[in-house]
Amino acid sequence: MRAIDVHSHFVPHGWPDLGEGMPWLRAETEREAMIMVGSAEFRRIRSDCWDASVRLRDMDADGIEAQVVSPTPVFFGYDTSPGHGEKIARVFNDLALEICAPAPDRLLPFCQVPLQDTDAACRELDRAVAAGHRGVEIGNHVGDRDLDDAGVATFLQHAASLGVPVFVHPWDMPDAPRLDRWMARWLTGMPAETHLSIIAMILGGVFDRVPPSLRICFAHGGGSFAFWLGRLENAWHQRADIIATSEKPPSEYVGRFSVDSVVFTEAALRNLVDTLGAGQVLVGSDYPYPLGERPAGGVVRRAEFLDEASRELLLRGNAKRFLG
Repeated sequence: MRAIDVHSHFVPHGWPDLGEGMPWLRAETEREAMIMVGSAEFRRIRSDCWDASVRLRDMDADGIEAQVVSPTPVFFGYDTSPGHGEKIARVFNDLALEICAPAPDRLLPFCQVPLQDTDAACRELDRAVAAGHRGVEIGNHVGDRDLDDAGVATFLQHAASLGVPVFVHPWDMPDAPRLDRWMARWLTGMPAETHLSIIAMILGGVFDRVPPSLRICFAHGGGSFAFWLGRLENAWHQRADIIATSEKPPSEYVGRFSVDSVVFTEAALRNLVDTLGAGQVLVGSDYPYPLGERPAGGVVRRAEFLDEASRELLLRGNAKRFLG
């Protein structure tokens, strides 16, 4: 059964100068390049980041019918001025449309927005959707502002009003000596960031203020949220003086958001399905990066605990609903 992949990234093969200290691409061959941030090397990439023919070949090999193509978070530019952030978003959103143009029914572009400024973010979302983007990817925070920030919540309300799906990706993880070994910022920081932002949406009352029509999905299986929902629920009841800030207990909100399936083991996938429900988990791969799943959707296809109806939901049905 073919699948729809809601979590992949692109990087263009070059873009205009974004200013001092901003990301740029050091092209090394026609098929390899290095993302640079200022003078520092950030990530080595290959042509699968920008070449639709390579991407489509890999999708065919993995049985992927369609793929959401989202920005790589290092390009969000949330720490720039609103005007500069809007310029950055326009550059990458327009380049994303060019990358996806060879297969518009299979490569589904998601835009980025200058989330540091609500008006600019809403304006760019309107422009990008009108130009052909199918959804929006946002980072899980803007500096110290989490997803329950008033401006971010207003943006989410705007996305809901347009019927635009939102994909939340962790980024800008805390840096500390203990996190600088073994890719610990990616192995522990990313799951923790996502967990924290789901909690912020619940306890910060965002799900109480944003209409149920909001379609929002969190990357990497929602981080560690599903595993620790019981701890959160217990704390909500036992320390209501501190955290009972949402209208309902945390478990009442699990149907309000989705997560992708990039958890790599059947046991972890089963925990997601048991905790959040088979209707809330979507195939994601994190293609084309090394920490992603190849072949995409493999853990869903192999999972023995899924019946065929549930497997179809995870592979295609939930994504079709999410994408509208």
